[in-house]
Amino acid sequence: MTPVALVTGGSRGIGRGICLALARQGYAVAINYAGNEEAARETQRLLGDSAESILCRANVGDSADRQRLVEAVLARWDRIDLLVNNAGITSVGRRDILEATEESWDQVLAVNLKGPFFLCRRVAQEMIARRDRLRDPALINISSVSAYALSTNRGDYCVSKAGLGMVTQLWAARLAEHGIRVYEVRPGIIESDMTAGGREKYTQLIAEGLTPVRRWGTPEDVGAAVASLAVGALPFTTGDVLNIDGGYHVRRFP
Repeated sequence: MTPVALVTGGSRGIGRGICLALARQGYAVAINYAGNEEAARETQRLLGDSAESILCRANVGDSADRQRLVEAVLARWDRIDLLVNNAGITSVGRRDILEATEESWDQVLAVNLKGPFFLCRRVAQEMIARRDRLRDPALINISSVSAYALSTNRGDYCVSKAGLGMVTQLWAARLAEHGIRVYEVRPGIIESDMTAGGREKYTQLIAEGLTPVRRWGTPEDVGAAVASLAVGALPFTTGDVLNIDGGYHVRRFP
């Protein structure tokens, strides 16, 4: 049977790169998007005619939407072998933490942290019920270097990504007995809509040695990492963090 991947935030950027990489590995892909249907359809087109796929509109920060999302995937294929929690939003208005608002906090953490936690719970329940016919079941959470590299104008975003690391650890420990692997993939500076506003600044910083690998990361880089974990390339692992950041996480003396 064809394995099935549910990718949240799969319409563009990193999510699109992940969908394409998984399709090349033979996965059927459920492409979740929040609002940009045109971008989601473009991702589906790029997968090619040979790849099975569906589009699923849902706000992962909303409980009813999460339920409909999972039910839509199960209605189509009656299985989910892989969940990739990629959907995320940045801090609303990017306010200094002295000016932070509860509205932004609630919105960012709902999408970036609550959504992934409860999607892990929902999908894990379905995986356990179907474990004997799934291929290398896994949950992969897409985090960020902002899990440890702070920005005081994006406090809620940083907290959400740091929290996602603990979500990964919790589910890795809980699901190991069921043969379900759980990982955190932590991208660095990746070419996407989210980083477009800082392109000139980051290009200069990279050229000056911000990252040992002196280039921008791409959605394809993240997709390759997710695909390698998905197909069980590292079978004696769970709960690990895979840094896709050009070595940014490596501590160096100036």
